Amino acid sequence: MLKLDSAATFVTVAECGSISEAARRLELSKSVVSERLSELERTLGTKLLRRTTRRLSITEDGRRFYERARRILQEVADASAEIAERRGELSGPLRISAPISFGSLHLGPALYAFLAKHPGIDLTLDLDDRFVDMLAEGYDAVVRHGPVLDGHVIVKRLAASRRFLVAAPGYLKTFGRPKTLADLERHKGIIYSNRGAADWRFRPSRRLVTVRPETVLRVNNGLLMRDAAVAGLGLALLPAYFIQSELASKKLAIVDVGAEAEGASIYIAYPEDRRGSGKLRALTEWLRAVFGEPPYWEAEIPPASR
Repeated sequence: MLKLDSAATFVTVAECGSISEAARRLELSKSVVSERLSELERTLGTKLLRRTTRRLSITEDGRRFYERARRILQEVADASAEIAERRGELSGPLRISAPISFGSLHLGPALYAFLAKHPGIDLTLDLDDRFVDMLAEGYDAVVRHGPVLDGHVIVKRLAASRRFLVAAPGYLKTFGRPKTLADLERHKGIIYSNRGAADWRFRPSRRLVTVRPETVLRVNNGLLMRDAAVAGLGLALLPAYFIQSELASKKLAIVDVGAEAEGASIYIAYPEDRRGSGKLRALTEWLRAVFGEPPYWEAEIPPASR
């Protein structure tokens, strides 16, 4: 007889691409994971995985079983959650992906009180700056800074996110304060590498203008960009949620070049088949309330610096 825990183990292995990572996520030993996989293959009478010392791949039977097993497990989880919701409770697993810096600075702290209020929720938060494939990797939702281009997903806006051009007072004293977009081309820039070379975009009128400064540092983490700016390395274009405390302490200053930087929004997105999830509805409402409109990280920017 097919056991749900064996099917769930296989689905996790298929999504992780390795037994070791699946064991870590399931909080089981690798031997238990391997035993469950073997038991499932014996029950089904077919090989679901090809295992060698170097890699693990899914067989054709494994791919077909994975798609159905994932849907069945989701239905079981949804049914259990629905019963709990009828009792006025939110419970069950919830797996979310979010950017590293925003997750550390703002999403994590917002989730602590949410979990205290709903202790039945078993949350897994994976912080990763890459754009994960939520459907292929088994996420219930993703939080993103910027547009969500995935197909067949529901997207909800959580908060606005303004960007500001900033620099350390020491840098501005040494190299001067740029006053126009043209001035920026003569300055050193700290660039977010995941966005490519054309990273600085401003809206002096109705159209966007791209500025390419001399690059002094290219890095794929916003916190390191902020710290490099504080160290006086150059100018950085950063979301307000990175820099409110550095502005308040005058470690950084906003540089006004006569045009507003292109803004963005923070979104939560989840698959269409999770539309009825009470957990995701509650989480979305909670995060909107905690972040506020305008979001608290912009309200805390000193008025003189805005």
